[in-house]
Amino acid sequence: MGEDATDQVRQMVDAIYRAESRRVLATLIRLLGDFDLAEEALHDGFRAALERWPREGLPDNPRAWLVSAGRFQAIDAMRRRARFNASLAELSERLNGHSEEADQQEDGVDDDRLRLIFTCCHPALPPDSRIALTLREVCGLTTEEIARAFLTAPPTVAQRIVRAKRKIHDARIPYQVPARADLPDRLDTVLHVVYLVFNEGYSASSGATLTRQALSTEAIRLGRLLVELLPEPEAVGLLALMLLHESRRPARTSPAGELVLLDDQDRSLWNRELISEGAELVEKALLSRRFGPYTLQAAIAAVHAVAPVAAETDWAQIVGLYDVLWRVDPSPVVALNRAVAVAMRDGPLTGLALIDSILARGDLGDYHLAHSARAELCRRLGRVTDARASYARALDLTRQEPERRFLERRLHELAG
Repeated sequence: MGEDATDQVRQMVDAIYRAESRRVLATLIRLLGDFDLAEEALHDGFRAALERWPREGLPDNPRAWLVSAGRFQAIDAMRRRARFNASLAELSERLNGHSEEADQQEDGVDDDRLRLIFTCCHPALPPDSRIALTLREVCGLTTEEIARAFLTAPPTVAQRIVRAKRKIHDARIPYQVPARADLPDRLDTVLHVVYLVFNEGYSASSGATLTRQALSTEAIRLGRLLVELLPEPEAVGLLALMLLHESRRPARTSPAGELVLLDDQDRSLWNRELISEGAELVEKALLSRRFGPYTLQAAIAAVHAVAPVAAETDWAQIVGLYDVLWRVDPSPVVALNRAVAVAMRDGPLTGLALIDSILARGDLGDYHLAHSARAELCRRLGRVTDARASYARALDLTRQEPERRFLERRLHELAG
């Protein structure tokens, strides 16, 4: 094969790696029963492809070829080490005995990906480990990329991943999709992990920028995969919620990177394709009548999305949806968001009374958005001293630079 043809094959292998490597890895984890061994096998399989495909040509089913090559490379490696470890010898023979069965299970690849998601998000793992392991194994992000996204040192992220894999191994966490009876609780954990990833990308908890688009993109990709593999109503609702929020990304910051509030955003910049897709998914989830908090939040986001200008937002409908959401998820954050919606429907004085009652109960005292919401209502009521105190408290609590600059501008305006 000529040099040009070899380069073409290499480009093809690169493209297949980007498109298929996570699927191949998921199947290798099932076959080999070990994350690290499967990752080695994945890379061995692609190395073999780079060596052999230029001579032999592209196989009819590259993914199955890679799974088979990676598995046999792993078996050979275990056999070489088996002279020093009897348990490895037994394992390699067992895996080799299942080779024919494994070749016949190509149709189970999607199930393998679903098994991998549920394993990475198992409730026995600490929340930060679930996130790191999911981004590493399901999404294929490097340790450095995860660390950069969450402003964490790479060794810390690496430790979380190592500990999570060890926990899966030592606790013998099963590599499987939960039984139907256990699915709701386990699915909630998976959806929570996906939404945590999205939220960190959509509104970063700290740092120099408001958003981290790579994380939002990965969360939406995970959401689409879940809906494709397991179209449960709340998975559909979460995907809708992420798409509707993501549709506003271009308008959330100024060209200089400054925060722009929802009422002040240029709605012509909103992504109408994402809004249309999100709205259709919301309707689909609501029609199932088995929806939950993600679907209700998505319905609220859809009401915002269809308003051509902020002044035409149907706040009565939003308050009604928050009333339903409160019954499903009676959390302080839901109560705060409902109070803001009530303020928009009934006036700032009513909303302020609700926020003050939340803070008086000791809820959200360290949540900067509660204080900034209170400050905004006080500002609208002309209560300058109270507004300045609440803006100052919010400024003390936030660790995100665009939000800090916004709060400082508000304080400067009130001082003037």
